[in-house]
Amino acid sequence: MFDLSKIIPEKRLSLREGAVEPLGKYRNNTIFALLEMLGRRYDFTLDDPVASFSEAALHAVLYGDAEPLAVDLSEFGAPSGGRQFLSWEGVAEYIGRADDDESARGRKWREQFLVYRKCSACGGSRLKPEALQFRIGGKNIAEVSALSIEEFAEWVAHVEEYMTDKERRIAQEVVKEIRERLRFLIEVGLGYLSLARSSRSLSGGESQRIRLATQIGSKLVNVLYILDEPSIGLHQRDNQRLIRSLEELRDAGNSVIVVEHDEEMMRAADFIVDVGPKAGRRGGHIVAAGTFDEILHSDSITADYLTGRRRIEIPEKLRSGSGQRIVVRGARGNNLKNIDVEFPLGKLICVTGVSGSGKSTLVNETLRPILSRELYRSLDRPLDYDSIEGIEHVDKLVVVDQSPIGRTPRSNPATYSDVFTDIRKLFELTPDAQIRGFKAGRFSFNVKGGRCEECRGAGVQTIEMNFLPDVYVTCKACGGHRYNRETLEVKYKGKSIDDVLNMTVNMAVEFFEHIPNIHQKLRAIQEVGLGYLTLGQPCTTLSGGESQRIKLASELSKRDTGRTLYILDEPTTGLHFEDIRLLLEVLNKLVDRGNTVIVIEHNLDVVKVADHIIDIGPEGGIGGGEVVATGTPHDVAQCPRSYTGQFLKKMGL
Repeated sequence: MFDLSKIIPEKRLSLREGAVEPLGKYRNNTIFALLEMLGRRYDFTLDDPVASFSEAALHAVLYGDAEPLAVDLSEFGAPSGGRQFLSWEGVAEYIGRADDDESARGRKWREQFLVYRKCSACGGSRLKPEALQFRIGGKNIAEVSALSIEEFAEWVAHVEEYMTDKERRIAQEVVKEIRERLRFLIEVGLGYLSLARSSRSLSGGESQRIRLATQIGSKLVNVLYILDEPSIGLHQRDNQRLIRSLEELRDAGNSVIVVEHDEEMMRAADFIVDVGPKAGRRGGHIVAAGTFDEILHSDSITADYLTGRRRIEIPEKLRSGSGQRIVVRGARGNNLKNIDVEFPLGKLICVTGVSGSGKSTLVNETLRPILSRELYRSLDRPLDYDSIEGIEHVDKLVVVDQSPIGRTPRSNPATYSDVFTDIRKLFELTPDAQIRGFKAGRFSFNVKGGRCEECRGAGVQTIEMNFLPDVYVTCKACGGHRYNRETLEVKYKGKSIDDVLNMTVNMAVEFFEHIPNIHQKLRAIQEVGLGYLTLGQPCTTLSGGESQRIKLASELSKRDTGRTLYILDEPTTGLHFEDIRLLLEVLNKLVDRGNTVIVIEHNLDVVKVADHIIDIGPEGGIGGGEVVATGTPHDVAQCPRSYTGQFLKKMGL
């Protein structure tokens, strides 16, 4: 449903001043012509504060008026002109038209004015009253669905006590199947999820583990399973459960291939294939293959970290911070239990805890929306909390997540980091371009002029596969070069714009060494360990970890304020030990400049080097939502209730 507070955030403003957020400030168009006529009917003007409108007037503005309005369109610049009778459909209908816009931008624009509330008729159960009359052991199907998987498993264990002998015989096979499937879900660490949990609220790791539990339950044999980073979002405590589930699949007669960086997973593997030695063009070789012990005796970078020849060192001294802090009081969204949480500024802060403990609820759904609203007048609505202190100590918020940085082959590291704009301006200044009269726009593959019109500058042509993902094939006209012949004839230091796009970041750093504005941005990408990427590599081919580091590099190349707060959610996903070391170097640089970095993380190599840890838990779901421990890694390691602390203690902290 529509949220009035988001549609009209400031009722002291008038319609002319932009009180209605979706319509914006006054423009000489038909919409405001209709509103002016509507005002004559309901006794308001475009200059009256919306707060002074009668209830009927406000309802008419929002939801329309059935009786047509007489409008002289010639007064408002309409080409047809003349007096016409038009209906005012209302602001809600105006927003609703975004339903017809299939673009992500259109949907996102519409959704900012919506709020999700429980249905008043069914109370969120989704079922008719008749369906809710049927009960087993005093619970109807909606009440059972609201239980967590662990609670439901306990309930099902005793469900036969509520049945007659005849009902037990009928339900015997069904109950057996339910118990088996619940066991699989619990074994992969998802016991904290409720049965009625919306799939869109699940993380990528949770969705993957649900599919894994489904496959285990299917009891197929002679199947090849391929899993990509199944440990995403999984605390070390739950890792062994996941490994046991994979071993169960193997022991049933299947083959399981796992793309993974987790050390425990490697130790449990029967056979390991180590690809490298480096990334990008310097990779692609099998550097080691065999059992875990055989890998240890190789000279690969993976073996270096597994044997301890290389390691991420624990800092000798932690930062003292700026002495300032942000305090969230009374946070009680989702499973948080009315907690007060302190974020000391000027430090690297790790928010830890088992899966489902409430980390994302605290940081992404409470703290982040509060700061977005205060700093940028965002319409994001935080989950319930009482108050917040210390916002005045932060003047900028940067959120770096693993969402794709582009959904088409046109987007690439050069365009996202904005270095391509500087490169195009440089090509404009070349003698070749000056002679031909080419401007910077000539070297853009997104506008007509210099691009290949056959593929419209994409370098590939899209073949739509209907129910399958689109297929991209190299453009036959330009051979994948994106540009026409005349544009490619313009050279800078002997290289065309296409040659530059095919350079790796490492190559480009040297090539543009004497162009400060270009070199600075490229150096930032190199510093986050992505020197192997080509500038023109389509963003559709980047992993989540690579996308996140491109975003981080983009922020690094900007001038920070020293009072910036960075939020990262599981930044080590998809990263090798060496990549994690490089990532930590970048994060430490940000904090050393006086900024604050908050990281939601399970990886112990990141947790052990944090200046401050906030451990949420102790369990997931309803068993979580408490602050279990806070302080330095050593402080948390001394807390017997903290699962994170137990693993830190094993590391010698």
